[in-house]
Amino acid sequence: MRILPDLTNIPFSGHYLNMRTATILFLASILLGSFSFMHLEGYTFSEGIYMAIITISTVGYTEVRPLSDAGRLFASIYILLNIGVFAYGISAFTAFVIEGEIFKKWHIKAMEKKIAALKNHIILCGFGRYGQEVVNHFLDQGLDFVVVERDHRRIEEMRELDERILYKEGDATHDEILESVGLNKARALISAMPDDSENVFTVLTARQINPKIQIVSRALNPTSQRKLRLAGANHVIMPEQIGGFYMATLISKPGAVDFFSFLTNQFGTDIQFEEVHFGEVPESCQFKSIRDLRIRKHTQTNVIGFKKPDGKYILNPAPETELVSGSSFIVLGTPEQLEELRKYLKNFPTLMG
Repeated sequence: MRILPDLTNIPFSGHYLNMRTATILFLASILLGSFSFMHLEGYTFSEGIYMAIITISTVGYTEVRPLSDAGRLFASIYILLNIGVFAYGISAFTAFVIEGEIFKKWHIKAMEKKIAALKNHIILCGFGRYGQEVVNHFLDQGLDFVVVERDHRRIEEMRELDERILYKEGDATHDEILESVGLNKARALISAMPDDSENVFTVLTARQINPKIQIVSRALNPTSQRKLRLAGANHVIMPEQIGGFYMATLISKPGAVDFFSFLTNQFGTDIQFEEVHFGEVPESCQFKSIRDLRIRKHTQTNVIGFKKPDGKYILNPAPETELVSGSSFIVLGTPEQLEELRKYLKNFPTLMG
C-alpha cells in the first residue's frame, strides 16, 4: 500500500505560493504567447509581445492584424491558461503581504545594518537553555551583543522575548556566518550550543578569523574540555559541574553562596565587578600601587582581587600591590561607582596634578 506524504505542515508561502515562482510563470507566459503569435500570424517580436500582453490582460484592444482561425484558437486556449497563472500570482502576492514577508524582510535588513555597525560587541552562538540565560544577563547589563541560531523556532522565541535582540539565522560553524555578525570587530564570543563537536568547530573557526577574541565555550563531556582549549577557547564551562558544586556548597556553606548570589545580581542587587587591565589604563596609572592610585578614596570602589601576569589570582591584595604589565585589578562597586572609576583613571594625571 502506498503511503501518501504528510502535507499538513508544509507552509504554502514557502512551497506553493512563492512570489519568485509567480514572476517566472508570468514572464514565461508572455514569451510563450509572443513566440506563438509570431509563428502563427507572422508578427514581429514587438507585435508578438503586444498581442501576448493584451490577451493576458483581456483589455480588449484591437489586434495588430486580424487573427486566423489557428490564431483565434490559440488565443482562446492562451486566455484560459493565463487565468490560472493570474490566480496563482494574486494568491502568492496576497500570502506574501498577509504573512508579513515584506515587513520581515524590512526588519531583517534594518537589523543587518545595526549588526554591521556593532564594534567591541559579544557574539552568542546558540539560544538554548543556557543561551537564554546569557541573553537575559546581557539585556540587564545593557551590553551590545548578537545571537547566532540556526533553529527558526528558537529565532521566533527570541523575537517574542525582546525585540531589542539582534540575531543572525544560520550555522555558527560556518565562516561566512560568523563574519557576517562582525567577528573581526567583536571582543568576545560565547559558544553555548548543545553539541560539543559544534562548539569545537565554532571555537576553531572563530579563533582562526580573530586570534585576539576572548572565547568562552560550553562543554557537556569532560573529554571535550581539552579539545575546546586546543581549538582556542580561553575558558571552558561545564554547567553540570558548576551546578553540582553550587548545590553542595549550599549545604556546606549556605551563607557564602547567598552572599555570592547577592553580588552577582541574582537577587536584583546593582553591585557589579570590573576588571582594570594594565594595558587599558593611562600610562600615569601603570606600575602604580593600590595605595598610590587611591581608588577607594576617590571612587568608593574596592579592589578585591589581583590577577598576576601568570594568570593566578590574589584575594584582598595588599596596598603595596602594583599594577604591572599583564596584570589587572578586580574591582567591586555599583554601576555609578564603576563609571566614576573609569572617569577617575582617565583623568588621573589631572587629578593628581
